Amino acid sequence: MSRPAFSLCVYCGSRDGGDPAWAALAEHVGAWIGRHRGRLVYGGGTAGLMGRVATATLAAGGTVVGVIPRSLVARELAKRDCTELHVVDTMHQRKQMMAERADAFVAMPGGLGTLEELFEVWTWRQLGYHDKPIGILNAGGYYDGLLRFVQATADAGFVSAWQQGLVDVDADPDALLPRLVQAAGCTPPSRLEAI
Repeated sequence: MSRPAFSLCVYCGSRDGGDPAWAALAEHVGAWIGRHRGRLVYGGGTAGLMGRVATATLAAGGTVVGVIPRSLVARELAKRDCTELHVVDTMHQRKQMMAERADAFVAMPGGLGTLEELFEVWTWRQLGYHDKPIGILNAGGYYDGLLRFVQATADAGFVSAWQQGLVDVDADPDALLPRLVQAAGCTPPSRLEAI
């Protein structure tokens, strides 16, 4: 198997959410990764948006690395047809392996776990533990409230403009995903535009 053009870690819900647009978005993101010869790194489940993005990546010709804690294998129905499925002992091991295997990160709609993962890699980047691009896919304004809160923390003097600037925000996956991949230095812009 040829080496993937890039590895994109996607954080998203283990539920579909209440709007069918989220499921369509997950499938669109997965198909984009697969069409561009990419590798999805994600939480290893079949449930919700997680399962949808992985299935779409595989269907479009991409590869999938799933990382799931042993305690969640049954609850999130581990996706056994991942290109690689890693069953680990703890959530800390899961997040560490996902971060190590990724060239860039993107948060889609999701719940508490998605938010926690987003803020962790954001914090790691500000502290210099990595310098990988991070994106928030704000389709349909899903993250508007969160972004207002982050701005409020900046207004209160707890977050700098530099820290805010460590994350790229866009509502359009076809604009955001190529920027993240290119910022990671994985694929020349001309290659992405040609596909």
